[in-house]
Amino acid sequence: MVNVVPIRKNSMTAIQSKVWSAMLAEMAVTKDKSLYIQLYQHFAPKVKAYITRLGVMEATAEELTQEAMLNMWRKSHLFQPEKSAASTWLFTLARNQSIDWMRKHKYPEYSLDNMQGGIEEVSETDIGEQSVQSERIAQAISQLPENQALVVYMSFYEGRSHSEIADRLMIPLGSVKSRIRLAAEKLKLTLRGELSLGGEQ
Repeated sequence: MVNVVPIRKNSMTAIQSKVWSAMLAEMAVTKDKSLYIQLYQHFAPKVKAYITRLGVMEATAEELTQEAMLNMWRKSHLFQPEKSAASTWLFTLARNQSIDWMRKHKYPEYSLDNMQGGIEEVSETDIGEQSVQSERIAQAISQLPENQALVVYMSFYEGRSHSEIADRLMIPLGSVKSRIRLAAEKLKLTLRGELSLGGEQ
């Protein structure tokens, strides 16, 4: 009787990772659309989940995901399988794209600081850690004074400019900037564990 050695989960994951990396490398050379479709179907939901857990609203995450998957096709010639896995390379593309979007829409410094500490290896298992951080950020925003939480939401989640917020709320532009600045400072302190916003006005 032949003893069958079970394949460990980690080993299977490593094998699958190599398969996807090989497919991406082949697509870079052949521009085979069938390979792109397979890669898209596997990675698009994971990329969307990753972007959403960075703190981006779902509608925006969907747009950023579509752009990231297009960039996978356009920039596949830059992929180097000997240096990183397909998932790492693709999540890094999505992460950089999200940072660019956040800068454009003036996300507070705390979120950019947390995301810019160098391009680290990103794997599918890292998404859980991003989820915890996103929940902390959402909780911290919910504890801000109402006037600060409102401008934070309108600016960073709805993507409105400071002048649009001022017009919509019928308040001076300086007030919008001041509230966002104060909110960003409180959020940075809260996320560092230096301040509890409970009851803070």
